[in-house]
Amino acid sequence: MTLLRYVYLLSLLIGVAVLCGMIYEREAERRELKTDLIELSRVKYGLFNIDEWKAIVSDVISRKIDEFELDDSNREMMRGKISSLLREIIGTEEDRFFKDNSSSLKGWFRNSVASITGLFGHLKGNVPEITEKVLDFLEDPENRENLRKFIMQQLEAYTDKTFSEVDYSIHDAILKKYDAENRAACQRFLRAEIEARKAAQWPLNLALFGLIGLAAAHLFFSSGIGREEFLLLTCMAICLLIMGLSLPMIDIDARISSMRFRLLGEQVAFSDQVLYYKSKSILEVVYLMLSQQKIDLMLVGLLVLSFSVLFPVSKLLSSLAYLYFPRIRSKRSIRFMVYRTGKWSMADVMVIAIFMSYIGFTGIITEQLRQLGEITTSLEVLTTNNSSLQTGFFVFTTFAVLSLLISHQMQYHWKKKSPAA
Repeated sequence: MTLLRYVYLLSLLIGVAVLCGMIYEREAERRELKTDLIELSRVKYGLFNIDEWKAIVSDVISRKIDEFELDDSNREMMRGKISSLLREIIGTEEDRFFKDNSSSLKGWFRNSVASITGLFGHLKGNVPEITEKVLDFLEDPENRENLRKFIMQQLEAYTDKTFSEVDYSIHDAILKKYDAENRAACQRFLRAEIEARKAAQWPLNLALFGLIGLAAAHLFFSSGIGREEFLLLTCMAICLLIMGLSLPMIDIDARISSMRFRLLGEQVAFSDQVLYYKSKSILEVVYLMLSQQKIDLMLVGLLVLSFSVLFPVSKLLSSLAYLYFPRIRSKRSIRFMVYRTGKWSMADVMVIAIFMSYIGFTGIITEQLRQLGEITTSLEVLTTNNSSLQTGFFVFTTFAVLSLLISHQMQYHWKKKSPAA
């Protein structure tokens, strides 16, 4: 191998390693910001939060009380309704009074006194006067404020007895972390930071894939590739594997982007209500499965670990060992890993499986959200599926392609040098 080709590949390796480190660091920062944003956007702090509903109902009731004005157009209507209600109450009480006192001598005496004095008739005659006092009471601003306070106290007592308290410990910790006054301000800040980091990371991603493209071109168009070149290319593949396994591959994100309805004639709206969110890397999924202590999940976790981590690494290292240590070339295990595992390689299968899982999750979530929006026509519900493939998927895919190219070129190189192989 010439010095120029060695320097060229070494430069590519250093560039790949540096870019992998920079991308991982920025992805970690962006993931932390997104995790905090998702937490603040969860439905438990919005649509399913009793404190939010108390605030909404209180605001609606306050506006309705403030908007209540008696004038010539509605005073006569209110007078008729209040008078009818008072006469109905007095009539009901009159019937109950005479019925309850009809079974005893003492009761007969009470009924007689009520009939002689015309107690209930006197009350009915005072209905117009009582009605005017009720109307005056409703027009008094101080009484309106007392009415508002009474309704709020009853609402508070009802909700405290009916619903459990919401745990705001994580919520408040996030607001304190970013020195935000409220949840809305913190969400705006987090969205801006996430978009800024995403825009700054794009050039790094393009540069990384560009360097890998140059390495792949070297594999295709160079002849007489030496051991050192295979070593440097293998190190690039290992860098991609480590980052592909460490970074999230898929974000599963289902949310209600907008829900609008009317409450007592007032418009009520909720937006960006996260129903479900998961973002995991392959290593995190493996750890989660192995930590469940269930045989079926542990078995799946071991299979994922074997075919996505142990198998590709073992194949690359075995190929390098075969190339650098002629004494072990006769061992069956090494020859099996180098020459017989091409059809067993599951790297590309893993990528396809993840991709199909993404498509499946997307289809399921989209369908379920569509059904949620069609449950009722009285609500205006706009659902959205923000699930997306992440950087880890594309890096792992790049590793799979590069490792297959390296393996193929190694086998071609050795068979050309040693037909007996």
